[in-house]
Amino acid sequence: MSGPSGTHVGHSLAKALGIKLQFRDPLGSGTDSLTRGESTFSTGTADTYVEQEPSSAEWLRDHIPSMRQVGLYFYNLFPFLKWIGRYNMQWFLGDLVAGMTVGCVVVPQGMAYAKLAELPPQYGLYSSFMGVLIYWFFATSKDITIGPVAVMSTLTGSIILDVQAQYPHLPAPLIASSLAIIAGSIVMVIGLIRCGWIVDFIPLTAISAFMTGSAINITAGQVSTLLGETANFDTRAATYLVIINTLKYLPTSTMDAAMGLTALAMLYAIRISCSYGAKWQPHRKKLYFFISTLRTGFVILFYTMISAAVNLHRRNHPAFSILGTVPRGFQNAGAPKITKQVISAFLPNLPAAVIVLLIEHIAISKSFGRVNNYTIDPSQEMVAIGVTNLLGPFLGAYPATGSFSRTAIKSKAGVRTPFAGVITALLVLLAIYALPAVFFFIPKASLAGVIIHAVGDLITPPNTVYQFWRVSPLEVVIFFAGVLVTIFSSIENGVYTTICISIAMLLFRLVKANGYFLGNVKVHSVLGDHLLDRDGKYGTLGAHNAVAAETDAAYRNVFLPMEHGDGSNPQVQVEHPYPGIFIYRFSEGFNYPNANHYTDFLVATIYRHTRRTNLESYPRPGDRPWNDPGPRRGQEEEDRSHEPTLRAVILDFSSVNNVDVTSIQTLIDVRNQLDRYASPDVVQWHFAHINNRWTKRALAAAGFGYPTPLPEAETGYRRWKPIFSVAEIGGSSSAAAQADQEFRSHLKADELEEGRTPRTSARERDPVESGSNRSSDLQHELNASKAYDQRRRIALVHGINLPLFHIDLTIALQSAIANVEEIDAKRKTSQ
Repeated sequence: MSGPSGTHVGHSLAKALGIKLQFRDPLGSGTDSLTRGESTFSTGTADTYVEQEPSSAEWLRDHIPSMRQVGLYFYNLFPFLKWIGRYNMQWFLGDLVAGMTVGCVVVPQGMAYAKLAELPPQYGLYSSFMGVLIYWFFATSKDITIGPVAVMSTLTGSIILDVQAQYPHLPAPLIASSLAIIAGSIVMVIGLIRCGWIVDFIPLTAISAFMTGSAINITAGQVSTLLGETANFDTRAATYLVIINTLKYLPTSTMDAAMGLTALAMLYAIRISCSYGAKWQPHRKKLYFFISTLRTGFVILFYTMISAAVNLHRRNHPAFSILGTVPRGFQNAGAPKITKQVISAFLPNLPAAVIVLLIEHIAISKSFGRVNNYTIDPSQEMVAIGVTNLLGPFLGAYPATGSFSRTAIKSKAGVRTPFAGVITALLVLLAIYALPAVFFFIPKASLAGVIIHAVGDLITPPNTVYQFWRVSPLEVVIFFAGVLVTIFSSIENGVYTTICISIAMLLFRLVKANGYFLGNVKVHSVLGDHLLDRDGKYGTLGAHNAVAAETDAAYRNVFLPMEHGDGSNPQVQVEHPYPGIFIYRFSEGFNYPNANHYTDFLVATIYRHTRRTNLESYPRPGDRPWNDPGPRRGQEEEDRSHEPTLRAVILDFSSVNNVDVTSIQTLIDVRNQLDRYASPDVVQWHFAHINNRWTKRALAAAGFGYPTPLPEAETGYRRWKPIFSVAEIGGSSSAAAQADQEFRSHLKADELEEGRTPRTSARERDPVESGSNRSSDLQHELNASKAYDQRRRIALVHGINLPLFHIDLTIALQSAIANVEEIDAKRKTSQ
């Protein structure tokens, strides 16, 4: 419903319901048109700007997607459409090298990680194949490699063991596939509704603690296999117990230790040698990189050959533990079966699984995006993870996410597009069908060495922790809390601990946000030995320039915290802006969690530095409120006559984006409280740097933005003395102004040649006859004013309908001082 009839019906309905439509304008429409802050300048020009409030309909238009936006949404679900049409041979060669390099790493790692997940090794190959094959359709990162990872595999193995403890008849692959589908569905839905910002609640310290604790947990669990210990103890127990038991049963180590420790030593030896080689021979850096990258595949092949030579004729009784039979092809493909029993069994661990899927992938993709100069879409990455884990179980895959080590390899190998995943998928497919016979002889201890070597890079180095300490000491406490909980409890509890503490710290900072009272300081800009004025011109520092230094052109006012809480030089004296006028800056937004904390500090400070306007407001002890009982009997009340009375409050909203009902109501309560304190005067409220139209609407709805009416006993409403901010439109240096000036000069020259008197424009002849967008009074005022060049066109920056909303603190303070002095002058005159 719109138009006059709709407005009439709306007004009638509001009247019937008792809704005051003029509540936002406390001065009403019946008062003098100039009482709200208009001046001769602002009312006498057609350029007068009245700021319109945002409406609910406007909000809906902004948030309801158009058909074009809906089409773009579905188009953006498949990012490969943006670049696949431009795919070329140069890109393909880069993707080919990177894809083959990653493929040589993912095959042995996939089988090793499947053992962490308590699954046969072929399931690691299935997960590796599906991850790299599906991801490129939905990828916004060219570097990320989705597949089995150590942390997710370990968590999956723990969940499988927990479920089988309740339901022993459920096979491990069924549990793993069900977990992948349910967790993948949740992640995909989060991505489809474009809520990828949710991962921003997980800070870097929480991710680092999760990675470090998980790496220590996984390493501790693999040492027993690396050494071939025959003692049977739970390697899934708390990390500290696993370490104790591993040391306790060292005497039970077997020949496997030779295959495990030497393989681990060889992996580190190759990496260190290649690092030194790249430093000493920079021209062969690329060669050393590929040698280092392929070290995992080389070590596995080397020890597989040793194992095959030793165990070829003793397959049933090998000299040390070997991987065993790996089925050829996709023997476990098929539609996964999901039952309520399985879901209810792993439901308590589902949040941890979802968080782990997200943390590693999003953190890695963002990091490599920044390194390689592109931006990822977290929501789209969630769609990619979700689809991968939804479709993977149909070929036997278990939960997969982004891998740090393989992503780093892929990036350094020179990958050009996400299509490199297809090359990797083909290599994994070749391994699934052509190499199962070779996989039979892989030593388990060597695979354990591969796992330990891979997760070692996830441990946060001490130097990084020290940098955390330098930036935020409290967050280092969170880091160690997460690591210790992981070591002494479990990976899941470590994840919950770091995230919960981080969110609690965020809320604490929000609730206990500290505002600052500001004062003004006169500062000078100095370049070398020269003083700069506002036009960037040079002056000279020294006594002879002292007079010039005190002019408006030589200095400017800046506002600093009165208590130097920003670290400014304590020797610089910050002056109080004006007796009875306070400038208060919010530091971290203004919403319901911190509204009371802000305003309590505001009121307490004002009370401490001012006095009541009426010192005789409590003539008898019984008139005093219970919370201000006054001095004890026989004692005199403290003399505060030297303190100023409260005149105005200026709020700096530069850090405030949105407000809510609670914060606005708190501000209303404070206004009423301070009005009673300043009675019979009223406190004027000014606002600076309001950056959100909805915030202005909320403040205006509460009666802010307009002059506060004086008590009826005095003058009722009074004429306000506004100070507006104006800006130049075009200016004398603009192209239009120059063209106009050239045209006029040519015109006058032509007229002089013809012997005629040069004509003057209507504006130059008589301001009254100037254009329709200027009134005569305004033109005369501008002609007489030295502040504005007549050749320049100026306009208001903010609307005249909200004169107490200012563009900056300087204008707000000038307005407050001007009106305080105006009131004082009128009172002196009346007396």
